[in-house]
Amino acid sequence: MSLSDKACVSGVGETAYVRGATKTAFELQIEASLSAIADAGLKPPDIDGIIPIGIVSGIAEDFVDNFGIPDLRFSALIPHGGASPVMALQCAAMAVANGVCRNVLITFGRNVSAGSNKAGARIHQMPQFHYVTEFELATGMIAPAQIYAPMAQRHMALYGTTVRQFGAVAVAMREHALRNDNAIMKKPITLSDHENSRMIADPFRLFDCSLESDGGAAVIVSAAEQATDFRHHPVLIAGVATGHPDSPASITQREDMTSLGLGKAAPRAFSMAGVKPADIDVAEIYDCFTYAVIRQLEDMGFCAKGEGGPFVENGRLGPGGELPTNTHGGLLSQAHVWGLNHVVELVQQLRGDAGRAQVPDAEVGLVTGYGDMGDGALAIMRRA
Repeated sequence: MSLSDKACVSGVGETAYVRGATKTAFELQIEASLSAIADAGLKPPDIDGIIPIGIVSGIAEDFVDNFGIPDLRFSALIPHGGASPVMALQCAAMAVANGVCRNVLITFGRNVSAGSNKAGARIHQMPQFHYVTEFELATGMIAPAQIYAPMAQRHMALYGTTVRQFGAVAVAMREHALRNDNAIMKKPITLSDHENSRMIADPFRLFDCSLESDGGAAVIVSAAEQATDFRHHPVLIAGVATGHPDSPASITQREDMTSLGLGKAAPRAFSMAGVKPADIDVAEIYDCFTYAVIRQLEDMGFCAKGEGGPFVENGRLGPGGELPTNTHGGLLSQAHVWGLNHVVELVQQLRGDAGRAQVPDAEVGLVTGYGDMGDGALAIMRRA
């Protein structure tokens, strides 16, 4: 059965995004969750499904205790890094479409200032990093920037992708962040600033890398048949799919180091939604690194593989561009909440609630997830 339009996002919530938060990751997660529940016009006991994201924040039982949930009918844990929020949308849509439950809370909290869940530390906790330990770590590739750098280098070698094209992504994300009051990075940057920022892991410079930040985000996925019951205009999940790359646990061991799971997921999601890339008004694309945005645009069919570099030039992704992308500033300039903030932003755009960042007449949009070794997920949403 198709999941198209069987589920909607009924509520979204997020905390202030900061560095040096005094609240724990779970406290931030609770704050965002209560905000999303209130945004939907629900109460905590109305939640009967819970999907906490990843392995660094609270679990379903924590919410049963703290929210007084009388009848939790569904829970899941999705540990696929930045692909997890969009994968969770698919999981929640399946649950509500099949009548397992009615309102699923997808929730995440993060406090890297406490030192407990920095991106690099996850490598030693998550089971899918077993082969990274065997192959990549042995050559000194420890942090995510080091692990992803060979993918970008290979793309540059094969297709001529340039540092300035990476910079075009970074500049566009920063331009969007300047329109968002809840963004950490508020200083404009230029292509020259990007090129002169310090090297992290060749070819990635400082401004190619996503932020380390504190905060929480949450969304409520509900059965579409309840759409008239909520406080806001519902946003329907029109198409959603996930995919995993070949050799999913080790980049250097796959035949094509530039391959991503999104290349498998995108055709399924677009087919389910009955739309094409040209129909997309706004895109929220997981931007752990600038290169990841370029490759995902290729895999979704906005351009051919190898043409992503030229595609992002000339302000195409920025405010007023042909494809406004990461209108909140993304992981590069708003905050790093494993991409759940991307889902929140897309819902706000399709509601028309994005304030100064609003894309005029946005009716159809997409959000992607990018997992640690290239797991991919795509959700296409539309205003009901």
